[in-house]
Amino acid sequence: MAHLSLAFSVLSYSHTNHVGSCPMKLKEDMSPLLLQVFRSVVWVYSVITFLPWYLLSGASERQACAKRVKARSVSGSPAGSYRAVNSQQKLVSLLHEGVDTLDKVFEYAVVHFPQRDCLGTRELLSEEDEIQPNGKVFKKVILGDYNWLSYEDTFHLSQRFGSGLAALGQKPLCNIAIFCETRAEWIIAAQACFMYNFPLVTLYSTLGGAAIAHGLNETEVTHIITSKDLLQSRLKAILMDVPRLKHIIVVDKKPKSLPDLPRGIMVHNVAAVQELGAKPENIQKKLNKKQPVPSDIAVIMYTSGSTGIPKGVMISHRNIIAGITGMAERIPNLNENDTYIGYLPLAHVLELSAELVCVSHGCRIGYSSPQTLADQSSKIKKGSKGDTSMLRPTLMAAVPEIMDRIYKNVMTKVEEMSSVQKTLFVLAYNYKMEQISKGYNTPLCDRLVFKKVRSLLGGSMRVLLSGGAPLSAATQRFMNICFCCPVGQGYGLTETCGAGTISDLADYSTGRVGAPLVCSEIMLKDWEEGGYFSTDKPNPRGEILMGGPNVTMGYYKNEQKNREDFFVDVNGQRWFCTGDIGEFHPDGCLKIIDRKKDLVKLQAGEYVSLGKVEAVLKNCPLIDNICAYANSEESYVIGFVVPNQKQLTALAEQKGIRGSWEEICNHAEMEKEVLCIITDAAITGKLERFEIPKKIRLSAEPWTPETGLVTDAFKLKRKELKTHYQDDIERMYGGK
Repeated sequence: MAHLSLAFSVLSYSHTNHVGSCPMKLKEDMSPLLLQVFRSVVWVYSVITFLPWYLLSGASERQACAKRVKARSVSGSPAGSYRAVNSQQKLVSLLHEGVDTLDKVFEYAVVHFPQRDCLGTRELLSEEDEIQPNGKVFKKVILGDYNWLSYEDTFHLSQRFGSGLAALGQKPLCNIAIFCETRAEWIIAAQACFMYNFPLVTLYSTLGGAAIAHGLNETEVTHIITSKDLLQSRLKAILMDVPRLKHIIVVDKKPKSLPDLPRGIMVHNVAAVQELGAKPENIQKKLNKKQPVPSDIAVIMYTSGSTGIPKGVMISHRNIIAGITGMAERIPNLNENDTYIGYLPLAHVLELSAELVCVSHGCRIGYSSPQTLADQSSKIKKGSKGDTSMLRPTLMAAVPEIMDRIYKNVMTKVEEMSSVQKTLFVLAYNYKMEQISKGYNTPLCDRLVFKKVRSLLGGSMRVLLSGGAPLSAATQRFMNICFCCPVGQGYGLTETCGAGTISDLADYSTGRVGAPLVCSEIMLKDWEEGGYFSTDKPNPRGEILMGGPNVTMGYYKNEQKNREDFFVDVNGQRWFCTGDIGEFHPDGCLKIIDRKKDLVKLQAGEYVSLGKVEAVLKNCPLIDNICAYANSEESYVIGFVVPNQKQLTALAEQKGIRGSWEEICNHAEMEKEVLCIITDAAITGKLERFEIPKKIRLSAEPWTPETGLVTDAFKLKRKELKTHYQDDIERMYGGK
């Protein structure tokens, strides 16, 4: 089978719910007679092999596990609260007895796995500029093997770094910021802060200058940990706006010169701070350091700001430990032999929680980036290996947009195959889809057909975790089939430590996010305006309220929002009002079906869920990203669409339209053609007439966190998108 290449290009993301999708089976474009012969051969093979395989493979146990009830309402009421069947009496909050703060979690790992690999970073062998046919210059790198720090090494480096920060005047219970890319030094710095009880303020590296300054000033930090690149490209410009800042610690080599730095700011690098921390007089001081307690703030995590100025979420040691305890329970056989690939932003709760889960179980974490992840990634020089090929990870977390990109890129390659190769792939794909929907494995197909695709992520992947937003059914099923491993779809928020639900890995159903974790419980609150009630049939529906020890302490210095979004019940349990709408299925699994903020009432009184419209249309191959928009004073929905460049260019050629990418996107005829395709996809996805966009604007510019139109978690920033496309909105609604 032809090698299927994968390009991890610039990611863009929309908040989607799977409500309807294109048929997930691939079209079998071959002679009916040959198709019948193939099916007969498969039938004979299945009859001969089924019984011994069924008895030896454990298929019956997997089927029973998938079908079992996973959560129940504790009160018996359809509104809940719902808890996992194994935490009906009491929610779980600790991984190990007495290990109740994050410094103790790491100490536990060091005692049990001292010489095991902990954090790995690839050596940079060379870097060069590569001129593209269009004249643009791309940086390409050749990377060597992973160099590893053991758990013991990492512990000592963290200890010295914490001691050095204390020597530089950082005080316990006083905030310190980290503004840095995902790398080993991030976790080393975080562990140092947990040990020395320095609350860690995390900020996305793609936040705008005003948002960064807001976070640093609100938390009154005097010390910040950053990288040389971010210091020069993002921080330097706002230093005058952060008057309390005194010390900047860079994780790589200190810049040779930093002109125009405000007076009174000192720049250090990590190695120098660790050297300072290793001095005998500073080592002695660490014996008297103030140990954290479970209720102390471990992290103040600034959200990505999809609805305005970022809010700082206060997360205690107790909150994080409860969250990672719940997550770890859903990953079967998690142990020190697992390898996790870390590349999502560590300032996002999904990545931080995932890495802390791994540390707590002695796994090794190899660092990567979206630009170096695979052999065909944008920064990897042709002919050299990407990070997944070198690391061969067994665990990986991803936001749905990454999986959507893999899906679309692989399917594009399938279209380019020879007729025989394509037929083989399609038949194997559809056969495996039928088998896994019954809970069966297909070892022969995996070995003969899907081995090449699986190798794109290293070939050893055993669990893929999807979070950040719901994953479309078509993409989830594709990942199950082609990467030969379960996809655990999760639901959680920064305000719940990323923990809420994760689907059972034996459950191959799509469009659901699983049952509550053992650390959390969920209630459904009636939402009259949206028409969702816990008494709805066949399934109870309502706003998702999440409770448990993983629910955070609230927003930093924002009492008004705390009163709106959090409450404590009569038993002292803390709850968060998510604003998401869900329904519980009879087996106790949750499905996200709507979002309160995404609901718009049209002029004639119909309610439109923008998230639902986007979810259906996102499955269309022509669409890379879409934002639906509606004005209550108007009678129809409109949309802003980032088209797939390859698909739209082919369509333009077919229609005889030529020009640059921008000219094609701005061509009125292309808007009409794409609108027709979108309308067909909407009808296939069973959208109501009033939910289907009547007019669209094609955007030549992809939406990335750098453009400010999506968050770091690739959620749409609706307010910013509205401002960005204001002229188009007026045009589409007849203003001009």
